[in-house]
Amino acid sequence: MAFPTSVNNQITDAVTQSNVKVVGEAPAMAMASVYQTMAHSTGILFENAVSAQQQQNTLAQAASNQGVMQIYSVDTTADAAATEKVAQGGVADNLTSLLTVLNAFKQG
Repeated sequence: MAFPTSVNNQITDAVTQSNVKVVGEAPAMAMASVYQTMAHSTGILFENAVSAQQQQNTLAQAASNQGVMQIYSVDTTADAAATEKVAQGGVADNLTSLLTVLNAFKQG
């Protein structure tokens, strides 16, 4: 020691050894903190990845549902078009009848 004290040498040795132990363990404690932070960040990264996958699956299901709905509505659309064609099927007959009447007036 640099100067004499009234404290027992065993006490000063114990305090000095305790301080040396704390200073010696500081790098290991710092690395442990870094590793713990890194592990926590990696866990959050995986949680976000799982959340993104769930959202992508939801979007895929919605897109598939829309596709199936469009496929099922094709028959309805085709039926509507066919019904319109059938409803307009008499137009040609009406025009033919009108032409026949006009021809009859022309000849008479």
